[in-house]
Amino acid sequence: MKNFAVLWMLFALASGINSSAKDWVEYEGNKGPGQGKHIVFITGDEEYRSEEGMPMLAKILAKHHGFKCTVLFSINPKDGTIDPNNHTNCPGLNLLPTADMVVLFTRFREWPDDQMKYFADYFKSGKPIMGIRTATHAFAYDQNKNSAYGKFDWRSKDWPGGFGQQVLGETWVTHHGSHAKESTLGVVNPEFKNHPILKGVGQVWGPTDVYGVAHLPKDAHVLVFGEVLQGMKPTDPPVRGPKNDPMMPLIWIRDYKAESGPTSRIITSTIGAAPDLESEGLRRLFVNACYWGLGLESQIPEKANVDYVGDFHPAFFGFNKYVRGVKPSDLETH
Repeated sequence: MKNFAVLWMLFALASGINSSAKDWVEYEGNKGPGQGKHIVFITGDEEYRSEEGMPMLAKILAKHHGFKCTVLFSINPKDGTIDPNNHTNCPGLNLLPTADMVVLFTRFREWPDDQMKYFADYFKSGKPIMGIRTATHAFAYDQNKNSAYGKFDWRSKDWPGGFGQQVLGETWVTHHGSHAKESTLGVVNPEFKNHPILKGVGQVWGPTDVYGVAHLPKDAHVLVFGEVLQGMKPTDPPVRGPKNDPMMPLIWIRDYKAESGPTSRIITSTIGAAPDLESEGLRRLFVNACYWGLGLESQIPEKANVDYVGDFHPAFFGFNKYVRGVKPSDLETH
């Protein structure tokens, strides 16, 4: 596999997007409908390479669509490197008051209360959130069980299902497809085929499996269902039987209103690992979702530009497969 850090540094010489940060990376938007809007991506999962996929998506949104994008990471405080196995340190959450939208892709995080406060305040603000894949089980309070934010835990009984179920619409349930053996094909819900998020999308496919969904609220609108395929190619036939009858929700939207706050637009996708994002259709759906979340649906292009900005060769999903020694500064572009 090509060295991730070297690839990014080579890209830095050619790209032309300005950025600067120590523990996170920022991409200033070029001209486009997103000018003046700030999207903060929060990464941190051990398995699905959010630390690779989200910077790629952020650069597309900045370079092609004009959004300012900041990407936060799980950071090893000893050496400042990106460490998805560190559950307790996500520098840059204090930037959330400046965010117009958050894209969340974390798994079982337990940030200190002084960091978590910024996220808790954000989700009550009425601003949009897009949760990807393991964001349904974004938080797990195993060490500080008495934390004021313990209810965000995916196993919470006080706030059933925690942040994932209460806000995004689902918590962790199960692998519905056979993990790493049965891939996922997106099937558009005919009822919402003309929704702005689906504009110009085309095929959505990814090598990750379909997640089980059991608690989806009645106010959720399923845009795309997940068809379980028999193998790991988009041309493989669907699995016959109950796995696809009925199909599980894959991508949905809903409105969420905090107890004392305005209503937020929510987008949730259980597909979205870094290798899934090699699907042009999925990248376009996520770009469109950011427009929609921010109330810019009237400005979604007929076929949004989702060309890579630089190279993208994501590591395949799996535990402990992340590239060691990468710092956020290695992802900066000049």
